[in-house]
Amino acid sequence: MLQSKILVGRNYLQSSCLKQRKKLCKDIVKRIPQANHYSTLSDPDFLHESIVPTEHFQKSLPRLPIPPLEKTCERYLAAQEVILTPEELQNTAVITNYFKNHDGQELNNILIAEDKKNKHTSYVTEAWFDMYLKARESVVLNYNPFIVFHNDPKPEYQNQLLRATNMLVSSMKYLKTYRSKVLEPEVFHLNPGKSDNLKFRNFVRRLPELISWYGAYWYKAFPLDMSQYFRLFNSTRIPKHGKDELFTDESAKHILVMRNGNYYIFDVFDRDGMVLAPDVMMAHLDYILKDSRPAPEYPVGVLTSENRDTWATIRQQLLNSGNENTLQLIDSAAFVLTLDDCAPTDPNDITKNFLHGDGKNRWFDKSFSLIFDKEGVACVNFEHSWGDGVAVVRYINEIYKDSTENPKVHPDTKPATVDSSQIVQCLDFTLDNNVKEAIKTAKINFDKHVGALDQHHLEYFKITKKTAKEFRMSPDALMQLAIQMAYYKQYGKFVATYESCSTAAFKHGRTETMRPATMYTKQAVEMICKQNITASQLELGKALMNCSDLHNKLTKDAAMGNGFDRHLFALRNLAEKNGTKTEMFSDPNYAKINHIILSTSTVGSPAINIGGFAPVVRDGYGVGYSIEDNRIGYNVTSYPPDTNVQDFIECLSESLDDIYEIFHGRIPRQS
Repeated sequence: MLQSKILVGRNYLQSSCLKQRKKLCKDIVKRIPQANHYSTLSDPDFLHESIVPTEHFQKSLPRLPIPPLEKTCERYLAAQEVILTPEELQNTAVITNYFKNHDGQELNNILIAEDKKNKHTSYVTEAWFDMYLKARESVVLNYNPFIVFHNDPKPEYQNQLLRATNMLVSSMKYLKTYRSKVLEPEVFHLNPGKSDNLKFRNFVRRLPELISWYGAYWYKAFPLDMSQYFRLFNSTRIPKHGKDELFTDESAKHILVMRNGNYYIFDVFDRDGMVLAPDVMMAHLDYILKDSRPAPEYPVGVLTSENRDTWATIRQQLLNSGNENTLQLIDSAAFVLTLDDCAPTDPNDITKNFLHGDGKNRWFDKSFSLIFDKEGVACVNFEHSWGDGVAVVRYINEIYKDSTENPKVHPDTKPATVDSSQIVQCLDFTLDNNVKEAIKTAKINFDKHVGALDQHHLEYFKITKKTAKEFRMSPDALMQLAIQMAYYKQYGKFVATYESCSTAAFKHGRTETMRPATMYTKQAVEMICKQNITASQLELGKALMNCSDLHNKLTKDAAMGNGFDRHLFALRNLAEKNGTKTEMFSDPNYAKINHIILSTSTVGSPAINIGGFAPVVRDGYGVGYSIEDNRIGYNVTSYPPDTNVQDFIECLSESLDDIYEIFHGRIPRQS
């Protein structure tokens, strides 16, 4: 699901056309006037003021490539080899080869033709949005993930009111910086020393937008797609029968605050478009925190956790009962700032609160919610249909940095002397008996739904990111190998595994699946987990390096759009749309590799502590993880009794111990 770096190959787009465009870049820019990295702020509300416009590269971004069908089939069979018996693999290979040469070829030709007609987007975009928006399951657990901020490095600022105010101020500065098109464009610098500097920015800012990407490529810098940023603020997923809709209102100036199941709004921009004074925001939040009104008997927010068709019906009833203005104010708010009265200390309880809470103090349909518990621990829970981790993590990084390094309210700051009771509006709903009964039912369904989930965590300190690099192993490959080993220790087999990889290096790129379960991980796991290990320490070390090398290649391939999952997804979608029957997609083994037992994702960021999400299947695990300079962290969820997350965590710990032993020249002892 979540990834902070885009790995782009050095040889991408090496063509005579590219060379001509690079020459054109040189010819266009003869003289570059000097400018600062960020010019002097023309507006104090900006986080910064980039000399390169925010969407300067958007028009010239390369399009997501459609891989050759034969390569897609080859990669598909390589992934299947890990999880199928030889007999199953042989049967699937026959089906796949027929598909490659016959009906798949026909579908692929249609896909290529349609892609050529839609050069403004990617071949997978429309189908990917439909996948999310047509899903009828609850967004809770099935789709919405959460990401927890690190605590404020200054303990005196780790206070709910202070932190909420500072992060709200930073959020509005971020929003204004983006809307004013002066937010620094998102760029992956393959060689930061060469490109992440003033000379680079001075160069690319003078290039026409239609060739600006090629100028960046000249510096080995790769601009990333920013089309998702539009939906980050003032957006909501609206339930509709059959297929939901995404709604955005950029003109709205207010924030939605939830506390104790109640809804409050106030403007965060004044009539001149300036961000509201920090001490005034603080006064409004302080007023809400001290408001003594009880929790509503019928908390409407729990309806957002319902089946989407059910929620669509109830929402229409709410509209018919005179709640149109209230819903419009919720839908158009910049985001939800949620103030919880609980302060869980156990990491597992923190996961429960931030992943789903009690359902009463949430509005799960908003593009994102910024949640604060009673002790100021902060988290983002976001709705997934509109976008992925790239836009969300950029927001998290920016507001964490600004709110901790440039806080606008302090421990000695007094809230402004304003009558917040006259400014902050508490929203009320008019509820008929049908809606009240629906809310009761939704709460019962919610409690049953989230009550079935179990979670556990692991913090491991013997191996760190630095340790992995010292032993020349990719940190991410190490983490994924431990996951494969843990599952094998627990169940004695290998299963379909998913790791999210961003394809934001391309126009309207979303994600590609990276398949971390490989024949090399299978070989390494079986060597290590034998009751009587016969391999030498040298052979074990080599097995780890093989895992790492292939993992890096697969990650780069996925980031470059050269996986197989999205290509087959698009072909299957096209077959369904055209009524084309093909054995490829009815093969039980195609269903097997898409029954994701191990759903995994990681985010590396100085702002982020840990993230989490639920499994995507009832007999699977949801594995959020991070490897940092001082520790390894896993946050794992599952649905008992089909799985046992405590046992899985124990196996993870044992697997990391095994890798640690190999790193230090020892053969692991079997437990």
